[in-house]
Amino acid sequence: QQQQQQQQQQQRQQQQQPTPLSPTSQHAGEFEWAAQGPAKAADTAMLQVEEAAAARARELLRSIARRRFLERRNAELLTEDDMRAVFQALATHNSAPYLVPRRHVATDDAAEDPARQTSGRINYDDFCNACEELPAHLTHFFTANEFAKFRRDEWGRISTQLFFRYVCRLTSMNQSRIQLSAYDVQRDGYLREHDLENYIYELIPSLDALAELQENFYPFYVFTAVRKFFFFLDPRHTSRIAIKDLVSSPILHELLQLHSFSPGDPHDEAEAYNWFSAPSTLRVYSQYLELDVDHNGMLSRSELAGYGTGTLTTAFIDRVFEECLTYDGEMDYKTFLDFALAMETKVSPQALAFFFRLLDVRKLGYLDRFTINFFFREIVQRLRELDGGSGAEVVRGDDVTDEIFDMCKPRYPGRITLADLVRCGVGHTIVTMLTDLSGFWAYDNREHLIAEEAREERESQGL
Repeated sequence: QQQQQQQQQQQRQQQQQPTPLSPTSQHAGEFEWAAQGPAKAADTAMLQVEEAAAARARELLRSIARRRFLERRNAELLTEDDMRAVFQALATHNSAPYLVPRRHVATDDAAEDPARQTSGRINYDDFCNACEELPAHLTHFFTANEFAKFRRDEWGRISTQLFFRYVCRLTSMNQSRIQLSAYDVQRDGYLREHDLENYIYELIPSLDALAELQENFYPFYVFTAVRKFFFFLDPRHTSRIAIKDLVSSPILHELLQLHSFSPGDPHDEAEAYNWFSAPSTLRVYSQYLELDVDHNGMLSRSELAGYGTGTLTTAFIDRVFEECLTYDGEMDYKTFLDFALAMETKVSPQALAFFFRLLDVRKLGYLDRFTINFFFREIVQRLRELDGGSGAEVVRGDDVTDEIFDMCKPRYPGRITLADLVRCGVGHTIVTMLTDLSGFWAYDNREHLIAEEAREERESQGL
């Protein structure tokens, strides 16, 4: 009985003890995880590759669709034959009363021959008759809405010449919009600096006025051209310009005028005043090289002080380097272009905003008597030095300050805001008085200079 009891007890103890696992059963879970890990990693990598390929395919599809859309829009533009048809339709449907050309007055049938009569104007009925003679793709210009955009005379007629110019201008704007949209990489209706640089770089060979421009100068020409767009069309420094603003701006029209300029024509005065012309670009770049005395490709404060007549005040030069982008305290070519544009177009609101940011030393949003005296005191000091230090009162700073406030007529007395500076119409004169010794001297002696010019003109005419 005792042996049976011991055997039963041993059997119960064996049943209570866990069964030992074999090596295979102990690591089965680990082996299963190890087997699943590479498979899952491979699936994840394959999924990422497929997603990247799908993204590239979608991007390629969008690019192809956009290119074909722009090609269709470009094909819809008016050709030279279309423009000739519009001009001919307008010319043959002049509305009475006619103005008989002087060379036909002597003939008996001049007043009875409609083909030899012209008024240069067209009423709405003849406008519709002209539309009926044109192809279907040209009739969208000859609508009541388009006719109503022009001023009508007492006979209800509009100028055919102005209407034809309108059609040409609208066609040119549509063509420019399509060309610019091709460089919109992000497809959001804006061009970044790099996008606009690519557009101008590829446009250079098609501009007749730039036919003699050397290819190694292309990068500097592109920098010079692009800076004017961003100076005037990106006043908030967002580093992008809306395509609609580019198309409607006179700056793009100024650039495209180079199509009609002949290269190297010394009699073309319009080209000389065009910022995008080769002579103008070379002038600005040569000016930068002349200021760069140490030939390191950058301008220091002392080098920029030689700009123009070399009479810019030290306080103004210091503010330029404090507010503008510099590299180790020196100015690069792009920053110099902003400075040069502001100096050459002081009348523009964008240039006045550039100068106001420099003059507003205390960041108050307005110029007070303290600010004006801060900049003008150097003018007074340098005038005394030029006077030989005689001690005589050359000019009184308080009198000039009062004169500036009288010229500007600010909305709030004693505070000249940017809006006041733009509205008064003499903001460029005020800026010159505060920043340039020669400019202030010319203003202070303006009556004497005018008299001298009148005397020289009389002498040249032999009076």
